[in-house]
Amino acid sequence: MADRYLNLVNSPVGAALADRVGLPKPAKLRRYAPGDPVLPGVALVGSTGKAPTAVKRALTGAGVEVADTLVDGDKVSALVLDARGVATPGDLAAVREFLAPGVKALAASGRVIVLAAPADGADITVDTTRQALDGIVRSLAKELRRGATANLLWVTDEASLPSALRFFLSGHSAYVDGQPLLLGAGTAPAPKDWDQPLAGKTALVTGAARGIGAAIARTLARDGADVIAADLTQAGEALSKVANDIGGTALHLDVASTDAPQRLLDHLAAHTHGLDILIHNAGITRDKLMANMKPEQWDSVIAVNLESQLRINAALLAGDQLNDQARVVCLSSTTGFAGNRGQTNYGATKAGVIGLVRASAQAFAGHGASTINAIAPGFIDTEMTAKMPLATREVARRLSSLQQAGLPIDVAEAAAWLSSPGAGGVNGQTLRVCGQNLVGA
Repeated sequence: MADRYLNLVNSPVGAALADRVGLPKPAKLRRYAPGDPVLPGVALVGSTGKAPTAVKRALTGAGVEVADTLVDGDKVSALVLDARGVATPGDLAAVREFLAPGVKALAASGRVIVLAAPADGADITVDTTRQALDGIVRSLAKELRRGATANLLWVTDEASLPSALRFFLSGHSAYVDGQPLLLGAGTAPAPKDWDQPLAGKTALVTGAARGIGAAIARTLARDGADVIAADLTQAGEALSKVANDIGGTALHLDVASTDAPQRLLDHLAAHTHGLDILIHNAGITRDKLMANMKPEQWDSVIAVNLESQLRINAALLAGDQLNDQARVVCLSSTTGFAGNRGQTNYGATKAGVIGLVRASAQAFAGHGASTINAIAPGFIDTEMTAKMPLATREVARRLSSLQQAGLPIDVAEAAAWLSSPGAGGVNGQTLRVCGQNLVGA
């Protein structure tokens, strides 16, 4: 459903009215379109320690123009600070000295990326200072306007750094804001073609008939994957349309059924050379206050949203249909972090998914350097949210640093990146796609 307010305040008359009355002015975000460069302008690169050689190499390899100094009056499209050298609170002054003038020069839909070394327990002062960077980035993200975002990359291994910088600088990450993500050790080969990073991969998306699932299926196909779109039998017509549109195949599958794991394994054995990408998107809601929650409302949500993922993952790890360097992406929600009134059952499953990926990371890494991660969407404009009362929907849309709802494509872009070969150093993590939702972000 179109955000009419967003469109209004981005018109000359609406913008003037918003300024006069003091209303929020969300910007139209820079989202990816095929053929777009990683960054439409210059990236200003700085460091709090040794020269950021790896960062510059990754940026120039992505076709990004790099600058070391800021010229008065010039605009930059990104600020990239390698702050892995901070060790004492006094070192944080260098962070301010780089960011303060840079933010003033940041163009619309600009990007701020800070690289940091995570705490390792070796020194209290060093760990304290490193953690301070998280507060800086989260707070700065809430100050930025005109569609700009700020994110933090904890780096213990640089294998996934080129891919991560491409994602966070580009329009693929339009609705990812104020978030930390750990880049650890892993197998993270560069794709033969950065525009088709999933070429030759076989992907399966559950709940693919509509909404976020359909957007994920379309995006994986755009990036070169052969996609199996799975959903309930009763979603047959919508499912077939998605599969036909992307040149994929449809699979009728009730993920909550006891035979779902074996049916999936049998299908993969008969029709593929193994699975490279699995997106656990299928999910339901049965909202009720805890005092009024019926057993069937509780049990059905737990079965579809959580138990199905556990059972399918176990079957894949135990079988021979999951290829090496596979990618599993599970859909969580910001409700899994913050909770939500009337959603104790749903909140349980979405928090459970966060625990699932964290607990499963080692098992998947041991399966041919595979990974498992989660995405936690915030308020996303879908058919379901379009049915909300107008006032409730409008308030929810503005409760983020970007002052607007996300779109299904925003979740799909994150899923596609986490599914890519270059994201092999991201494992057991939950990436929030929420525009820095002001509750639970």
